[in-house]
Amino acid sequence: MEFKLALIGFGVVGRGFTDILIRKRDYLQRKYGLKVKYVGICDIRYGSVINHAGIDQLRALEVVKSGGNLEKYFDGIKGLNAIEFIEHSNADVVVEATWTNLETGEPGLTHIKKALNAGKHVITTNKGPIALAFKELSSIARSKNVKLLFSGTVMSGTPSIRTLIRGLAGCYVSEIAGILNGTTNYILTKMEEGLSFNDALRDAQLRGYAEAEPSMDVDAWDPAAKIVILANIAFESDLKPKDVIREGIRNITLDHIKDAFRRGKRVKLIARAWSDGGSVKAKVTPEEVDINSFFGQVKGTVNAVMYRTDSLGDVYVIGRGAGGEEAGQAILADLIELVL
Repeated sequence: MEFKLALIGFGVVGRGFTDILIRKRDYLQRKYGLKVKYVGICDIRYGSVINHAGIDQLRALEVVKSGGNLEKYFDGIKGLNAIEFIEHSNADVVVEATWTNLETGEPGLTHIKKALNAGKHVITTNKGPIALAFKELSSIARSKNVKLLFSGTVMSGTPSIRTLIRGLAGCYVSEIAGILNGTTNYILTKMEEGLSFNDALRDAQLRGYAEAEPSMDVDAWDPAAKIVILANIAFESDLKPKDVIREGIRNITLDHIKDAFRRGKRVKLIARAWSDGGSVKAKVTPEEVDINSFFGQVKGTVNAVMYRTDSLGDVYVIGRGAGGEEAGQAILADLIELVL
C-alpha cells in the first residue's frame, strides 16, 4: 500500500519522522507492504510545496539542514498557507506536527478539522487539539470514515496511548497515574544530586530539555494536557486542561528534596486521573513516593504511566517521552496502523 502524505510542520518532529522513513524504507515495505510518497510539505519557516508526483524526502531534509527554502528547490504548487495546502493536496494522510497551543489549540485544531472534513486520515503529535477537542474531532473522523491517530501526544514514541486503546481493550480502567513530563523529572533528579531549582532549570535549558520560557513544563501545563488526553480515552469523559488541579515544581526547595530522601522518599510530579462516583477528576501535583517504588525509580527525562485495571491489575509503561526520533516513531506507528 502506498500512502500519499502531506506534512504540516517540518521542524524537529517532522524531520525526525522523515529521517526514520528514509532509513527504514526497505524494512517497512518488506514487513508491512508500506510505501510513503510525500506529495506536500508545509512549514511556516521553510516554505510550502505541493507536488502530486512526489517530493524527494532526502533532498527535502538536506535543503532544510542547509537553511534553504523548499520553494526554491522543488517544483509544484508553492506559497500556500496551511489551509490552502490541505485543500489543494491529493494526500490520503495529513501529518500535523505544528506547535502546541493549550489555550485555543490553534493553528493545529483548524488544520485537523480541515483535513478530516476533506476525507483525509490525520496523524498528529500536537497535544493542544486533542486535549481541547477530542470528542469533536473523533466525531468528525467517524462521520467521514477516516482515522484520527495521535499516539505521539503522550510519551511520544513510547506506546502509552496504544497500550490504553489496544493493549487494554476490554479492561475497565479505574485510575491512571504517571510521570508525564521529562523536563520536570530531570530537574527533580538534578535537585536530588544537589542543584537548586534555578540551577537545575538552567541545566535543563542548556541541554535542550526546557524552553527559554519554561512554564509549560515547570507549571505543569504539559502533563495536565497529557493526563486529560489519557482520561478522556479511558473514561469517555470530556475534561479540558483547565479542569485539572495543577501545581508545578517552582516551590519545591532543595531542603524539601533532601528531607524526603532522608525519609526514603523522592519528590515526583505525578499526574493522576480517576473515576469518582460517576465523575472524572484529574490532578498534577508534586508527590513524595517511596524510593524503591516504580515511580521512585524513574529518573532523568524518562516518562512512565500506570493503568489500574480490573482484569490485569496495575499495568506499567515506561520509556522516553520526547524528542524528534521518538515523536517520529509515534507517527510511523500510527501510519502502520492504517495498514494493519
